[in-house]
Amino acid sequence: MANKPVQVFSPSAMHSSLEALAAAHRERAGDEVALAFETAPAFVKRLETGQQADVLIATPSLMKDLLVLGKVHADSRLELGRVGVGVVVGKGAPRPDISTTRALTAALHDADSIVYNRASSGMYVETLIAKLGLAEALAPKTVRYHDAQESFTHLQQDHGREVGFGGLTEIARWRDRGLDLVGPLPPDVQNFTLYIAALATAATNEAGGRAFLEFLGTAEARAILTDCGVIVP
Repeated sequence: MANKPVQVFSPSAMHSSLEALAAAHRERAGDEVALAFETAPAFVKRLETGQQADVLIATPSLMKDLLVLGKVHADSRLELGRVGVGVVVGKGAPRPDISTTRALTAALHDADSIVYNRASSGMYVETLIAKLGLAEALAPKTVRYHDAQESFTHLQQDHGREVGFGGLTEIARWRDRGLDLVGPLPPDVQNFTLYIAALATAATNEAGGRAFLEFLGTAEARAILTDCGVIVP
C-alpha cells in the first residue's frame, strides 16, 4: 500500500523550489508530497476553514501567528532561506534601467502600468512605492492581483510598457513562459523574505511530515534551494 502523501501549504514564492524538493524527496524516500499554495494574508483563513496540512511554510510574521494559534510545533521550525524581489516584463518587451533607485523611479514614472501581487513581495512593493513618494502618482496605473500566477499571466499579454514585480524565485519559474527578468531591485531598496517550515499540530501524516522536514535540512535540499534562487542560511 502506498504511503499517504505529505500535505504541504506554502506561499507561492516557494513554488518552484518546493516542486523540485518534492521530486527529490520522492526519489529519495518514495514519499509523495502534495503541494498547495496561498498568499500570506489568506494562509490563516485557509487553515481556519478546516483545511489540513502536515507541513506549513511561512514568513516569520505568519509563523508567529501560527504559533500563537497553536497550528505548528515550535520545536520543529526550520529556516529554509530568503527570497528577494525582482522586476519583470513581458517576453521581448524593452527592459527598463533599474540599476539604481533613481533609475527605477524613472522607469516607474515612464511605464504605462505597474503590475504586482497582494502576496509578500507585493506588500513590500506597495511599501517601497510609498517610501519613494510615488504612491499618488502611480495609483491610477497600478494593477494588482491576488498572486504571482495572476499578475504574471497579465504580463504575458501585450498591454504596452508595463513593469511588473515579484519574488525572484517565482520570476525564474516563468522564464520559459513568456516573461523576462529585468533584474533584482537595487541593493539599497532590496527586500528579502525569510521562509520557515514547521510541522503542523493537526498533521494527519506526522511521520511523513517529519521525514520531509528532515530532508529539507540536508545538503541536497539546500543545493536545490540555491539553484532555485533561494539564499540559504
